[in-house]
Amino acid sequence: MPNPAHTAQGRLEREYPGSVRVITQNIDNLHEKGGSSSILHMHGELLKALCRFCGHRFPIDSDLSSAELCPECSRPAGLRPDVVWFGEMPYRMDEIYVLLEECDLFIAVGTSGNVYPASGFAEFARRAGAHTVEVNLEPSMVENDFAEHRYGPAGELMPLLVDEILTTIPPR
Repeated sequence: MPNPAHTAQGRLEREYPGSVRVITQNIDNLHEKGGSSSILHMHGELLKALCRFCGHRFPIDSDLSSAELCPECSRPAGLRPDVVWFGEMPYRMDEIYVLLEECDLFIAVGTSGNVYPASGFAEFARRAGAHTVEVNLEPSMVENDFAEHRYGPAGELMPLLVDEILTTIPPR
């Protein structure tokens, strides 16, 4: 079940007049359930499968077995959850860095700041000119990369931050 932080992000995406993208390391579908649709799952999605032979990705709603055939190439024993394992490169990194370079506001929610390459996103966005905001229970390992800090539960802070963003948009 999504928490109020997820639904606040979905609201921001729906109501903000500009582009809002959610880049997540989470492999669940809580952002989707919270109302977001412009989501980049850099570590994949647990409810999708990936064929290691042909690269086909598709939704799944049950456990995978080695007997299952890929619906694209029909080869057996090649399906796995479509998630990034330790040591593998996260998905869509080129696209992520373009988004970070072009963003005006970068908000990191609930991060330790320990996991590379995501731990470098705030610094990259800040150097490109974005205002950076950390929303976290406590300071992350990369707290100095943020211009603004909001500490406490994301489920309490994100709805307030989204309200603030949406009420400060100049009228058209």
